[in-house]
Amino acid sequence: MSLAAGVRFARAMTPIHLSGFMSGEVRKGERIPRRDPPEFEEVNSFAEAISRDGFIGTALDDKNQYGPVAMMVLLLIVAAITGTVIRLLG
Repeated sequence: MSLAAGVRFARAMTPIHLSGFMSGEVRKGERIPRRDPPEFEEVNSFAEAISRDGFIGTALDDKNQYGPVAMMVLLLIVAAITGTVIRLLG
């Protein structure tokens, strides 16, 4: 099977061309190869992560282990702004 973009798929819609940017290792029970984890340097606290790498670097670029925490904080900020705008316009 192929799509308009020319990407070929095997069964269960698994892309065949993933080996170009994935690690290529397929473990038992998995169909899609895992990609290598991003490089990051560990820090001692969330505050140190923000001061060293910045909020955007921590949340979006995964420069340290607090990326998921910063992403949740970013989600709360965006939700608060969105809720405020909806309340003001509604």
